[in-house]
Amino acid sequence: MNFNGFTGRNICVASAPMNKSILISSVALSLCIPLVACDSPPVPSPESSPQNLFFERLSMLCGKAYAGILVSEQEADAEMAGKPMIMHAAFCDQNEIRIPFHVAEGPGKWDRSRTWLISRTSQGLRLKHRHRHEDGSLDNVTNYGGDTNGKGTAGRQEFPVDAESIASFKTNGLNQSVVNVWAVEISEPGQGDARFAYELSRPETADGRYFRVEFDLTKPVALPPPPWGD
Repeated sequence: MNFNGFTGRNICVASAPMNKSILISSVALSLCIPLVACDSPPVPSPESSPQNLFFERLSMLCGKAYAGILVSEQEADAEMAGKPMIMHAAFCDQNEIRIPFHVAEGPGKWDRSRTWLISRTSQGLRLKHRHRHEDGSLDNVTNYGGDTNGKGTAGRQEFPVDAESIASFKTNGLNQSVVNVWAVEISEPGQGDARFAYELSRPETADGRYFRVEFDLTKPVALPPPPWGD
């Protein structure tokens, strides 16, 4: 109930006399009913989880593209060293963000085969990789990735390899990848050195794999063409 304007006040309702010869006590003549406000203070909304904050930060990039570069230094990635790279937050809705990853292969030639897909699940967040050939067909190794198994932070989420990906890796002779852990990082908006980073790692007990690319979020670049197959 909401009694606007009557908070902390008494309302007195007077009774009309039934007969002049009958005396009615003052208690019967006036019934005083104290009224108090029934408005409850607003319930504070629960603090956003680190995963929600992370997803919101990514969503702020939607429709923009940013230049990046390989920052890890393993021999396995020597061919990518120094090559221009672009990430493009090409699609966003409340549950999924798609980020094509473009790598320059030479003058006027780009590898547009990769797209990162980050989506919400009932338990947290999921990262998947879509790989296509230039004709648009899917690669034999695609849709791999994993789900978060912890809260992470607003700036970094990790995605250990999932069962579907392990099965695919084994089928395609990529046994070293069955212990993959991917990570995505995004700086707090407005920072002067804001960065987006994508990372792949494997433990030293495997082969110690480490791959990391970083993108400068302070300077959007021209939008690239769509990835292959889109």
